[in-house]
Amino acid sequence: MDEVSRQIGEEIRLRLSAYENKPRVYERGMVRSSADGVVICTGLPRCRYGELLEFENGAYGIALNMDLHETGAVLLNGLSDVRTGSEVRGTDQVMEVPVGRGFLGRVVDPIGRSIDGKGLIRSQRIRPIEVEAPSIIQRAAVDTPLQTGILAIDSMIPIGRGQRELIIGDRQTGKTAIAVDAIINQKDSDVLCIYVAIGQKASSVAQIVRRLEAAGAMENTVVVVSTAGDSAAMQYITPYSACAMAEEFMLDGRDVLIVYDDLSKHAVAYRAMSLLLRRPPGREAYPGDVFYLHSRLLERSARLSPKLGGGSMTALPIVETSAGDISAYIPTNIISITDGQIFLESELFHAGVRPAINVGLSVSRVGGSAQRKIMRKLAGTLRLELAQYRELAVFSQFDSDLDDSTRSTLRHGERLMQTLVQRQYRHYSLAEQIILLRAGRHEAMERLEPKETRSFNDNLLGYMAKVSPALLADIMKADGLSDELAGRMDDVIDRFARSYRAGERFEE
Repeated sequence: MDEVSRQIGEEIRLRLSAYENKPRVYERGMVRSSADGVVICTGLPRCRYGELLEFENGAYGIALNMDLHETGAVLLNGLSDVRTGSEVRGTDQVMEVPVGRGFLGRVVDPIGRSIDGKGLIRSQRIRPIEVEAPSIIQRAAVDTPLQTGILAIDSMIPIGRGQRELIIGDRQTGKTAIAVDAIINQKDSDVLCIYVAIGQKASSVAQIVRRLEAAGAMENTVVVVSTAGDSAAMQYITPYSACAMAEEFMLDGRDVLIVYDDLSKHAVAYRAMSLLLRRPPGREAYPGDVFYLHSRLLERSARLSPKLGGGSMTALPIVETSAGDISAYIPTNIISITDGQIFLESELFHAGVRPAINVGLSVSRVGGSAQRKIMRKLAGTLRLELAQYRELAVFSQFDSDLDDSTRSTLRHGERLMQTLVQRQYRHYSLAEQIILLRAGRHEAMERLEPKETRSFNDNLLGYMAKVSPALLADIMKADGLSDELAGRMDDVIDRFARSYRAGERFEE
């Protein structure tokens, strides 16, 4: 058995030994067949679904198939060491993972073992990786915003604490970038974060960890990793283990943001396990319970009632599409489970619109309930204005003779699109977002060429930080958009526009 498998077996053995030491009756069976990480056992008639099985060579597995005379299980370690005729026994325990604040700032595998080289993680609590989701009575309404720092999302597709918002799109369209930006934006808030990498390249995960450390966000973040080289069983349990860690914080009254990157690979790992277990294949060869695979995971995200501490778990699952097809099996399943989706479009990405959010196909079913009143007021017509722009832009391709009104609408739409373009790792505070939205409809902006919009906005934010920090503070505290506050913003934008036209620059 290799060193990693030996360490995993030793870790699980230590946890099992922590239970109260009294005589127990164990079932003992025998391995009938073992291949590709899947074992078929006999002699375990009382074995439960999800029970942890221990093999004579120190390997462990999870029971997933309960047939009349045999039990099918997937191995977590020791894939090459469990042979036909080996002894197996039931532990009468389900798979569990250590939890607690000691995991913050660390990179761990799905069984809670440190893989960042920083030593042992001490934990005083253990939670089963799968539990029932909170009931309706235990939940509270989702009405508190979770700021991502991304203008296009916070203004038009708001995310609330306790919500499940899907990030969906083709590969290399910026899905992970949005999720990482959302995590970094929580570094100065009270929100704890968990990034879950399922079947990702180790080099990609290391790059994300370095970015979080450089931004100062790693202190409040746990990274749970199963790499592409791990077994299908380890990839299968990864999101459930991470969810158990997040639940510990949520039940402690904390707000948690958890990113599942990505559930497409999770479904593929489950399909591989199911086919090896000889379960009947369905659409696209996925087993019939693939919907339940993700619904029982995502339903655990919630905002708890004040009686239970008022904690919340906000989920950002990521799903990869092929050629923008959101009607494929796994995407449609997860869209039906979540409270909205952020759809990233390849054409927009390659056109330089980043984040490449297709506003027409993106939606938040929580909507304005998770927005501050001042944001709801300023962003209320933004989606409609962009829709009108897109419609006119299509028709303008076939007609060069446009009237003044159409040209004005097109120019205004182009300026709004440029306003929503945002550099990666450049986060806007709520006050900065309000200023940009107010400036987008200001008459000073109408005199600009669309290509000048981004320079104008960058300089405006630099000007505000230097000249009017008190106004930014007042916007952060404001509940709604009063006439007095709107007038102050317009005055500052007027003064800046005059300085900008005179050639002064205030780059941040």
